[in-house]
Amino acid sequence: MKTLRRVRQAFWGLVFRALWRRVRDAGQTPPPAFSLLIRGGTVYDGTGAPPAVADIGIVRDRIAAIGDLGWMQGRTEIDARGLAVAPGFINSLSWATESIIEDPTAESDLRQGVTLEVFGEGLSMGPLNAEMRRELRLRRGDSRYAVDWNSLGEYLEFLEKRGVVPNVASLVGATTVRIHELGHANRAPTARELVRMQELVRSAMAEGALGVGSSLIYAPAAFASHDELRALALAAAEYGGGYYSHLRSESRQLLPAVDEIIDIARATRAHAEIWHFKAAGRENWPLLGAAIERIEAARSEGLDVSANVYPYLAGASGFDAAMPPWVQEGGHRSWLERLRDPELRARVIKEIETAHPDWESLYAAAGSADNVRLLGFRHAELQQYCGRTLAEVAAARGRTAAETIVDLVLEDDSRVHAAYFMMSEDNLRRLLSLHWVGLCSDEEALAPRGAFLQHSPHPRAYGAFARFLGHYVRDERLVDLAEAIRRLTSLPATNFRLVDRGVLRAGAHADVAIFDPAAVRDLATYAQPHQFAAGMRHVIVNGQLALRDGLPTGARPGRFVRGPGQRNLSGRSTSTSTTHITIA
Repeated sequence: MKTLRRVRQAFWGLVFRALWRRVRDAGQTPPPAFSLLIRGGTVYDGTGAPPAVADIGIVRDRIAAIGDLGWMQGRTEIDARGLAVAPGFINSLSWATESIIEDPTAESDLRQGVTLEVFGEGLSMGPLNAEMRRELRLRRGDSRYAVDWNSLGEYLEFLEKRGVVPNVASLVGATTVRIHELGHANRAPTARELVRMQELVRSAMAEGALGVGSSLIYAPAAFASHDELRALALAAAEYGGGYYSHLRSESRQLLPAVDEIIDIARATRAHAEIWHFKAAGRENWPLLGAAIERIEAARSEGLDVSANVYPYLAGASGFDAAMPPWVQEGGHRSWLERLRDPELRARVIKEIETAHPDWESLYAAAGSADNVRLLGFRHAELQQYCGRTLAEVAAARGRTAAETIVDLVLEDDSRVHAAYFMMSEDNLRRLLSLHWVGLCSDEEALAPRGAFLQHSPHPRAYGAFARFLGHYVRDERLVDLAEAIRRLTSLPATNFRLVDRGVLRAGAHADVAIFDPAAVRDLATYAQPHQFAAGMRHVIVNGQLALRDGLPTGARPGRFVRGPGQRNLSGRSTSTSTTHITIA
């Protein structure tokens, strides 16, 4: 089949070239051959192959030709001489689910070359029942959008119809289907409930979900058993979907947590991936080597297991990740009611202060309150603490760190967003050097304006991909640029089972990032996070310029990118049929 397609492409390329020359030789002015023509860039095709200087011709939303196209014209032309031309980057873990509704530009990612945002770390924007829609409306705060969808597919279609700049895709959240059937209870599903949960996964896969995503340190996800997760992953695997997980532990129980995801990969024979892979906490840093060995042994066995990371030493989460799961059973209201109970409050504070809790604590992994920086609050009167360490805030309030954690959650009526410094630079460099490790932001896509300025995000929201390409690839030379681009493009596209994305070739979707390798760099810091990255010149999404000369164009060409389930269900790819022209 591939050979036949290559022959057909070559044939149409010869025909196209001959017709063009006939028109030209007749003294007529040929019409533009391409809707967009990129001239003279150094083309990295996304496979890791060495780059080559070439032109790229785009017709509508597809790449039509790559090669020497100097004899042809485009309605719009981009001079890419001296610049790297790569497939658009794929953010393997994005939390832009709601920020992209507020600001469809997703500008902090757009200015780094991201053309596809992938959601679904445990929680997804569907399937929803009536109570879940009510909770989502309450959580959205000052947002003005209506929650008028039920399924995950309907949410992604809503984004596409509303108009967004990047493409969007999602896994279905294992936590979401659990809440749909069990609420926030700490119990196992009955056999009938588990069947319904599997059916929700199957429905989401048929709509176009990429697989199942879990996030196992948070309640109620922490209440899910291994058998429950495996059952959901098996349902997704029926449609070709993978299993992605924030592991049950990234600290003292890292190795059993890695074994769990490997076991699910073995059961499903589908792709399995660790989100933001790390060994958290100084005493746990030595565990990373054994974790890598177990993954590579599984890969040698033929299992499709991989990971992604963000290139920073601090993670970011809420203060729920500093409290035991039992206090959070029943959902947000029940959590706060328990914290107001003097006896339960004292118990929670004692467990927060425990050096080695029997649950996953990011506060324990950070090692001290000096290593926790406050990032975001709902209420304006608490935003004075953004950017300060937990130790500083606790001292200013005359309370212990644990007391301050509980007080702030109650005062803000939220989980409170914080950065936890808990990783090793040596470990991060080791992970970034592995050929099976990709990249993610694990953040919203933001801009330095409006409501986004009311909190201080982790700098990864503005700099994850630029930091990788600038600091670790160009400056530190951990990997060469061709390999780095593969990690951002064809590697995640292959893992997500996406068709004609993540590569530059005739017939592929025209998602392109054009940047200056010498200038690309992250500028966001923990103290001043709202700063766009530098070096990205042009970004093309589905054949349309979304970023030109470093500035958004106003175009909103993003689409709902459907996964393998819908293709398998229909028996054909959902991508548009086009004539492919390959010109060497």
